[in-house]
Amino acid sequence: MNRRDALTLGGAAALAATVVRIGAPRPAMAQTAAAAPAGPFKQPPLPFKEDALAPTIGAETVGLHYGKHHKAYFDALNKLAAGTPYESMTLAEVVVKSASAKDAAVFNQAGQAWNHNLYWEQFTPGGPKAPQGRLADAIGESFGDQAALVKAATEAAAKVFGSGWVWLVADAGKLELVGTSNADSPFAHGGQPLFGIDVWEHAYYLDYQNRRADHVKAVLETVVNWSVVSDRLGA
Repeated sequence: MNRRDALTLGGAAALAATVVRIGAPRPAMAQTAAAAPAGPFKQPPLPFKEDALAPTIGAETVGLHYGKHHKAYFDALNKLAAGTPYESMTLAEVVVKSASAKDAAVFNQAGQAWNHNLYWEQFTPGGPKAPQGRLADAIGESFGDQAALVKAATEAAAKVFGSGWVWLVADAGKLELVGTSNADSPFAHGGQPLFGIDVWEHAYYLDYQNRRADHVKAVLETVVNWSVVSDRLGA
């Protein structure tokens, strides 16, 4: 995919930032590599047990979120893509092409499938619970420290009206937080997210009810694998 394909999708352009690509998600989950398999699109395996994120994200939430919501995006995308040019593309290519074409029906499913691939991967157990190295330095330069990043992310989450996402992205070498609605993401418009926090209600309501900010804070403080985020930065 290339930057000239990264056009905006309707009103979502007001929320999505244009960012500089300085890294790439691990292709096994995010399907960004050129050799990634094309359709029929397959939901990647969950990289941990359903109870691995508890109590921050409970097993029931993970089971419903991954097993019902995420799976449904792949199922719907495969039906929409069948017999169309999308069928021969990678998932990442479908996201960008459908955004460029303003094909909302396909974009909504492909965007959410891709977003969730990145989302689950960043919780892979075993990594540090605090940013390190170049990532820590970049966070320090842009926010002050990890605590300030968490505070800014909870504030950004509060500004997302209805369903959507909060993303940490890189813009001209600096980090910033971007809120997007529904299935949209900076990636769809040429940018590269380093992490994405799902603020659709299905991501947190069983565990936090309407306390979205508490969910975002807990996720960033307890279950993010910062080595995965660092890999996306290229650090």
